[in-house]
Amino acid sequence: MEELLAFALLLEEEIVDEDDYLKRLDELFLENPNSDDLLFLEWETNIKRAVIYIRTHVDFNNLDCDLFGSILMEKIRACYEKQPDIKSFAGKMYRLWKNLPGKLQVKEPFFILCYADDPLSWGDEEQTRNIYEYMMNYYKD
Repeated sequence: MEELLAFALLLEEEIVDEDDYLKRLDELFLENPNSDDLLFLEWETNIKRAVIYIRTHVDFNNLDCDLFGSILMEKIRACYEKQPDIKSFAGKMYRLWKNLPGKLQVKEPFFILCYADDPLSWGDEEQTRNIYEYMMNYYKD
């Protein structure tokens, strides 16, 4: 469910699109066709209800934060590389942070999402980019 949680959060901020989610859901279901959660999500045609289902069925006490984080950062990186406007990107990242479960909001590297855009207020785009790039590389090697 870690990967689906990442997709659910990213869908809400339009960082990934519904087709990406559906494609990955199909792949996950083919890998594990006996999963009741994946079967339910395969049949759910309303993306908002699917996101709610994912968010309410994740066991946050047993969430693999490293797996979740690496998937999330990979998708954030793809958005970052396509987004020419750092202010727009930063707005999405802050909203993403606000949407994270509280337990994750205070953990590194997720906490970075709430302050990485601060240097933009004094015109320091380079520092903001450095902070985001550090965050996106957090799970590398």
